[in-house]
Amino acid sequence: MNTISIFAGSVYGNAQHVAEEVHDMLSAQGIESEVYTDPDTSDFTDAESILVITSTTGQGDIPPNLELFHSDLRDSFPLMNGKAFAVVGLGDSSYGESYCGGGRQFFALLSELQGKPVAELFEVDALETLAPEEEVVPWVKTIVEQLTE
Repeated sequence: MNTISIFAGSVYGNAQHVAEEVHDMLSAQGIESEVYTDPDTSDFTDAESILVITSTTGQGDIPPNLELFHSDLRDSFPLMNGKAFAVVGLGDSSYGESYCGGGRQFFALLSELQGKPVAELFEVDALETLAPEEEVVPWVKTIVEQLTE
């Protein structure tokens, strides 16, 4: 069973909190996972399966704590060769086209790196959900088997 590497992109701590709640749920099910908030490319290349949980900042940008990581992945382009991944985008639909931009950028990059998405990008709208972990944790439960194969 694969260990799930959770990369959390957070500005105010919300996405990190969600990632930690997912980590706790996985631990309770006996599934190994680790949360990264300041990762480097080796954390990515060493990962067996990948879950990105990220908020969006600015004009649809990736949060500062994952911005350099995303840039390094784009520059070094470490192919995933079918490694399983999933992405959760936290956003606010009142921002229009930049809604969940951080998640969309990660989903696109991991697809370009030839990862295997186990689900479509999961978007959580802050206008509809005050506690995103209440949507994200159950969603991860539905895909955990594909992530750990």
